[in-house]
Amino acid sequence: MSIRRGTNLDRVGGYNDAVVLDAIRRSAQLSRVELAAATGLSGQAISNIIRRLLDAGLVREAGRQKSTGLGKPRTLLELEPGGQYAVGVHLDPAVVTVVLLDLTGGVVARRQLAPPEDDDPDVLIAAIADTVEAVIDESAALRSRVIGVGIAAPGPIDAERGVVVDPPNLSAWHLVPLRDELRERTGLPVLLDKDVTAAAAAEKWVSGPGNFVFFYLGTGVGAGLVLGNEVVRGSSSNSGEIGHVIVDPDGPLCFCGRRGCVGETSRPRYLVHQAVQAGVLAQSIDLDDRQAVDAAFTRLCTLAAARPGAAAEIITALAERIAKVVEDVANLLDLDRVVFGGPYFEQLAPLLTDRVRAALQSRFTVRTIHGVEVTGTALGADAGAIGAGSLVLDHTFSPERELVAER
Repeated sequence: MSIRRGTNLDRVGGYNDAVVLDAIRRSAQLSRVELAAATGLSGQAISNIIRRLLDAGLVREAGRQKSTGLGKPRTLLELEPGGQYAVGVHLDPAVVTVVLLDLTGGVVARRQLAPPEDDDPDVLIAAIADTVEAVIDESAALRSRVIGVGIAAPGPIDAERGVVVDPPNLSAWHLVPLRDELRERTGLPVLLDKDVTAAAAAEKWVSGPGNFVFFYLGTGVGAGLVLGNEVVRGSSSNSGEIGHVIVDPDGPLCFCGRRGCVGETSRPRYLVHQAVQAGVLAQSIDLDDRQAVDAAFTRLCTLAAARPGAAAEIITALAERIAKVVEDVANLLDLDRVVFGGPYFEQLAPLLTDRVRAALQSRFTVRTIHGVEVTGTALGADAGAIGAGSLVLDHTFSPERELVAER
């Protein structure tokens, strides 16, 4: 992972501060001599920057390197976790997750809330704002050190205006100015990104760079892409919409007017409906009750993992449909990793991961040259929320932002 280079011109001190912070973040611990070598800055410039960062509480001294016998051991520097905090909000139609991250990206506090059954935007935004305040309060973090809120929302979004446009699984959300509404209620700066993009960005920081797809399994499906170590957002920040790839021409009717879209055939509601029809689950389940469907879906996954039978066949068929989409994406983009995550992945993992791995081992076009790793996310079910908070933290480590601000 390359480290940005600084400049020894005094007028871009803010830029250099960010370069040094970025270097420490990427390497966990560095000495002043190592920072000078990594960033191209002079020893004097590094000393001045570190003094500022220590005074600001953004970095701290972390002991000394082992002596090599050549001079005294060097003092190591690392990020001060409590130097800044960021809130991450993941808006999924089934559940909203709010986390507070420290400067290193660690989760300090976490809460969840269920969206209202009618998906009323005003009600939900007010509840999110209250939950943001609750996670800050319970963490005992200084509010003055909370630098902003990041939101990961289902697409499509208008990233420039901060608007959630018409997400298919939030029926009442039409051109909702989520960014500005939440900023007004919390008094904090707010950033908006697409949920799968935010999750892919967070996964990149945790598990390392490369070429991979983050396959999101929630109320809908999506694909966050990292190619050439860079997160792919597309021309309007709406890349990753794969929900309308047809995987079953005889499948259910999708809102797009076609049958058998992978997004529609992956919805818990559809899978629970299949299980009811097959006699696996009780006929009395109300398919319009979101909480009842979630509970029934968990039961279906438990039955599928426990023994062969109709439940396992339903989940196996789902795995085959998803494997087909993942196979096409991996072949198209020559990926080296497939990462699964999202609110429903953990229930599906026992059958899904192995099925996709087997499909790629037999059908990946360049498998004789390199393989494809198939894993679950290192971030657990909170990948979207952590990714949203990381959007805010990234501004702390963004030299480009500082340079533009000074022009």
